[in-house]
Parts: sequence; structure tokens; C-alpha cells
Amino acid sequence: MLREIFVNLPIKDMGKSQAFFKALGLTFNAQFTNEQGACLEIAPHIYAMLLVEPFFQGFTKLPISDAKKATEVLIALSCDSRDEVDQLVAQAVAAGGTTPNAPMDHGFMYQHGFADLDGHQWEVFWMDMAAAPAQM
Repeated sequence: MLREIFVNLPIKDMGKSQAFFKALGLTFNAQFTNEQGACLEIAPHIYAMLLVEPFFQGFTKLPISDAKKATEVLIALSCDSRDEVDQLVAQAVAAGGTTPNAPMDHGFMYQHGFADLDGHQWEVFWMDMAAAPAQM
């Protein structure tokens, strides 16, 4: 059975990337963080490994995509409320991120998102499961 998820993301600048995510209130696991990679703790058993591009390249023969020019992945994170969604996006923008899309209210679900300093898109949402349609 699978127990954890580690999303590996290429980054350009370790110091700037760590400062960005710390500004969002997130932490790093010091045991798995050095100048080449940083283990971003998102939630219990959910991590993002921020890997400087030359180190990241060692794990793949394919070229690294430029997330500011092409979508490679959408990382979706759930929140406990609409206000938490808005707060997290505001913190990301204040730390230098951007908002690639306007917020969307689907009634049962509210979503917004941000792009980090390297262009990776983080979709942030709140969902009222009791109000969600039976089939989506």
C-alpha cells in the first residue's frame, strides 16, 4: 500500500524557493534538505522535493520543462475554508508568486491558485462535500 507522496519539482534558486514557501507558513525537513534539494513538508505524508535543476536533471534523460512557458503539472491542495484559500494565495503573491487564474466559485467548491517563483502551479481549493454533486 502506498503511504506517502513526494512530488519532485525543479527549481532555479534554493534560497529564494525556500524563502517563498516559508512565507506561506510551510516548513522543511532538515534531515532531507541541503544545497541541492529541500524537502517541503505540505501535510502529514505529503511532500514536495525542491531540486535545483542540475540535480533534478540527474533523475531524468528528458529535458526539464520551463513551467513559466508550459504546464507540466497542476498541484492541488485542499483547505479547510474559502478564507484559507484566499489567505494562502495572498501570502503567495506577497512572497513573489503570481495568480495565473481568477478565483472560481462552483457553489460546492471554491478554488484559486498561485504560481511559485519557478512557475509551478499550485491550485488551492475548498470543497463542501455535502453539497457536491453525486457524480462529477
